[in-house]
Amino acid sequence: MIEALFRNRFILRCSKINLSSIERTMMHSPKYFALALAATAAAPAFAQDTAPPDEITVSGDVALVSDYRFRGVSQTDKEIAIQGGASIAHSSGVYSGFWASNLAGWGTFGGSNTELDLYAGYVLPISGGDIDVGGTWFMYPGGSDTTDFVEFYAKLNGTIGPAALTAGVAYAPAQEALGNVFFTGAASAAGIANDPGDKEDNLYLFGDGSVGVPNTPITFNAHIGYSDGNPGLGPNGTSIAPTGSYWDWSLGAEAVYKALTFGVAYVDTDISRSESAYLLPNFQETSGGRIDDATVVFSVSAGF
Repeated sequence: MIEALFRNRFILRCSKINLSSIERTMMHSPKYFALALAATAAAPAFAQDTAPPDEITVSGDVALVSDYRFRGVSQTDKEIAIQGGASIAHSSGVYSGFWASNLAGWGTFGGSNTELDLYAGYVLPISGGDIDVGGTWFMYPGGSDTTDFVEFYAKLNGTIGPAALTAGVAYAPAQEALGNVFFTGAASAAGIANDPGDKEDNLYLFGDGSVGVPNTPITFNAHIGYSDGNPGLGPNGTSIAPTGSYWDWSLGAEAVYKALTFGVAYVDTDISRSESAYLLPNFQETSGGRIDDATVVFSVSAGF
């Protein structure tokens, strides 16, 4: 979904945790809203005249994006999404929070057609950066009992010169929501389960980078990710690795103007038309177009 792309800022902002909406939808998971905040709260003061950080910091974010992409795949039928969340972080590095977005198309989300993610983790400062570990519970309120799943993540954040870099891994252990229940989209549309109750896991590897332009409000961002999971559809006609394994990537920029952050990103995957054909009619927008093809996503967000 832009996991995903985007709730992420690849650079740590001391003033707030608001991640780029585009990147958030691009990555989607892990939930990076709280991560920057927690890392900031846990970092030691570098000057004696720097005020000590608050013990507890609360931050939030709301965004409007032209398409919600999770790891390169649209979760909103290539239409707009309203997204937002909030997090709380302790100076020890412990944090937790939530993030939500509307959904449409792509299989059957059910219920309110909403994604609600609950996450928690811990940031450990190290020389030149930090290590961030945690977990995310993906919920679809009102959906069936097999929609929800958990995913754990670990990230290494650091800097090289003017660039802020992240390398991470996200792993979802075997769960029914990720099972290879329908081998084809036709089977899913007909309601004929090929392997009912199947449980599968999923691995996602990713790298992020950002560079700010000196003396300007502009930051350039880049992301690349690799998914490895079941090559089919889960019990709800969706999958977080729909073709089994594929790459997603994005290049973008954002600019801060007063209280708003404006973003734009080019998002794409290497999923071919032939690879996705067996997922039809699920793996397409209502009008019949692809939901994994290259696109440009625009966003505007505000944080506190």
